[in-house]
Amino acid sequence: MTNGVSPLAMRHQHKAVIWDMDGVIADTAPYHFRAWQEVFRQRGASYTEDDFRRNFGKRNDAIIRNVLGSEISSGEMEAMAAEKEELFRHRAGAHIKPLPGAIGLMQALKEHGFSQAIGSSAPLENIELVTRELGIAGFFRVIVFGREVTEGKPSPQVFLLAAERLELGPQDCLVIEDAVAGVSAAKRAGMPCIAVTSTNPRTKLAGADLIVDTLEEVTVAGLDSLLKR
Repeated sequence: MTNGVSPLAMRHQHKAVIWDMDGVIADTAPYHFRAWQEVFRQRGASYTEDDFRRNFGKRNDAIIRNVLGSEISSGEMEAMAAEKEELFRHRAGAHIKPLPGAIGLMQALKEHGFSQAIGSSAPLENIELVTRELGIAGFFRVIVFGREVTEGKPSPQVFLLAAERLELGPQDCLVIEDAVAGVSAAKRAGMPCIAVTSTNPRTKLAGADLIVDTLEEVTVAGLDSLLKR
């Protein structure tokens, strides 16, 4: 032991895992989908499951423009986004459940000395809800949410800002994602990426370094090997 830190943990003190949240940590997709459906239906627009999968992981402003067009005013867009997120939080609430293997992997990473962060397109209020309900806030040194960057995924900004706040280079950070836009953002940031097939099939996630069906398949040793490439 050195200063209370085990040799095992010291090996990974300068490495980090940046987690996406929705569809990676928590099974929130059904609540997001129904909230979007209601908001768009009130405005005469449909929102299918294909639309949802295609837009999942993107910021609200990008999703709204993709469905309603770029002519929508910023004021209306902000009102829609706020309405949708209030619906999501009201419906999800105490029903939020972790996805298989997520919390176990967080604990293992902590024991091995990895820093951990959340890099999500979600509003901070959603992140606080999920981390509180699952009791996982203590795992994360850094949280970066959607409105903290000027460009949402697939821009790499959210992951690069997380790395900057962790005081690490992109090459020392690995991203865990489930969305096509998120995988693209990770690779554009110069970070290895593990993709989970919770919301997209393997064929859509081909850009990731490793694709798994659940995080129960991921070991610290396997994750570490991706950072050493």
